Amino acid sequence: MKFTVRIILTITIFLLFIRSNTFAQGCVAIRSTGGICTMDEHPDSTNANGYWLFNSNSRYYKSFRHFVGKQEQFQRITLHNNVINKVYTQDLTLTRVLNNRWSLSVVLPVADNSRSQVNSGTRFSTHSFGIGDIHLAGYVWLFNPAKAKNWNVQAGLGIKFATGNYNYQDYFLNAATGVRTLGAVDQSIQLGDGGTGITAEINAYYNVTHRFGFYGNVYYLASPKDVNGVPRSVNPASATAIATTGDVLSVPDQFLIRFGASLVVNKFDFSLGVRDDCLPVKDLVGGNDGFRRPGYIIAAEPGVTYRIGKSVSLYGYAPIAIIRDRTQSVPDIRATQLTGTFTHGDAAFADYVVNVGITFKF
Repeated sequence: MKFTVRIILTITIFLLFIRSNTFAQGCVAIRSTGGICTMDEHPDSTNANGYWLFNSNSRYYKSFRHFVGKQEQFQRITLHNNVINKVYTQDLTLTRVLNNRWSLSVVLPVADNSRSQVNSGTRFSTHSFGIGDIHLAGYVWLFNPAKAKNWNVQAGLGIKFATGNYNYQDYFLNAATGVRTLGAVDQSIQLGDGGTGITAEINAYYNVTHRFGFYGNVYYLASPKDVNGVPRSVNPASATAIATTGDVLSVPDQFLIRFGASLVVNKFDFSLGVRDDCLPVKDLVGGNDGFRRPGYIIAAEPGVTYRIGKSVSLYGYAPIAIIRDRTQSVPDIRATQLTGTFTHGDAAFADYVVNVGITFKF
């Protein structure tokens, strides 16, 4: 039985979204997302020659609420000294569906980011613009679509290349002296992380009826590289920061878990799910040195897709944050042990993220 929902005309495209987007819902710089994936049609076994899919996805968020652990730092907004990140990313994804089991995809992200912060009572902004880290991956349905007609599981394996500028620089204002100093922008608005990573994915769906079904996704980016050598701040690093390796930027792992349900009404697909975007404290492979803002965001994710014929789909999704947690980093833990004073950095988070886009089949 086929799924009638076509977020992208095949479930393959939702995989693209999972790995393609530079999804940072704030200062916790998570460069991955399951932005768009819910019910979809059964793998097409009638097209022996395969076909192409092209997706253009636009994403925007504004992070401004600071958290230490799960505790929001309300005083930052009251005192007007909170950091405000505005991030716009355009993801361009091209997929070649080879047959009803195998597919290949490449994702090109382009980002336009800004970060507003306060120095000595004066607010100023830094910016970054350009191509992010390109991702290439292959996918296979684990079960024969001719036999597994109401459900299936897809596995993916890919490479994230270090194509994005991980040392993008702009001018920082010293309000006390009026001097502007050129330096690397904050990690949260860098275009890349400077490391080659390996991605692994599991994507599944189960069709209860031709109108109602469930979906689930698990994604992990493993980054073996420890640090990328970019200074944490334009200001001189403290002795503690140097001793704990918090003076240079880390190249962290990332992972995503999503699940939910979708309902078809005429040409519309309405979905509601839960997602957990996480930047872990420690990596699976490689060292854990360097500055990072580990944490996770648990969000409710409503979405709607409108199908135009058999070849075009329009969609909109808006993950809404429920729980935001900036966890203690390795340099935080080391600083606590070194100084005897508990150290736990903060991070700014968004309330929601907007994803809108269009997909073509040809």
